[in-house]
Amino acid sequence: MAIAEGDICTGVVTGVTKFGAFVKLDEQTTGLVHISEVADTFVKEVTDYINVGDEVKVKVLSLGADGKIGLSIKKAVPPPPQHTAAQNERFENKLAEFMKNSNEKLSQLKKHQEGRRR
Repeated sequence: MAIAEGDICTGVVTGVTKFGAFVKLDEQTTGLVHISEVADTFVKEVTDYINVGDEVKVKVLSLGADGKIGLSIKKAVPPPPQHTAAQNERFENKLAEFMKNSNEKLSQLKKHQEGRRR
C-alpha cells in the first residue's frame, strides 16, 4: 500500500506509550500518533482515548527519510461546525427569555412566601 502525506487511512493500534500510540496501517507499515495528535483537548494519558486493538482513522502528517511515519487522529476527522451569528443571536434570545421567566417565577415565589409569614 503506497502512503503519501495527507492521506487518511484506517489502522489498528498496536502499542500505547506515554508519548503516543503506534498504529499499523498495513502488514509492512506502522506509524506513530504523537500524544499531541490524539485529541483536540489536553491528553494526559493516551489510554483515556485509545487502547491496543482499537481501529482508528488517521491522517498521514509526515513520511521521514528514515522510514518513520507521523500520524494524527485529531486531523483525520473534520472540525466541528462553527456557530453562525444567527445561531448565537437565537441562543441569546432564548437565554434572555429564560432569565425573564425565571425572575418572574422567583418574584412570585418570594411574594407567596412573604404572604405566608404574615
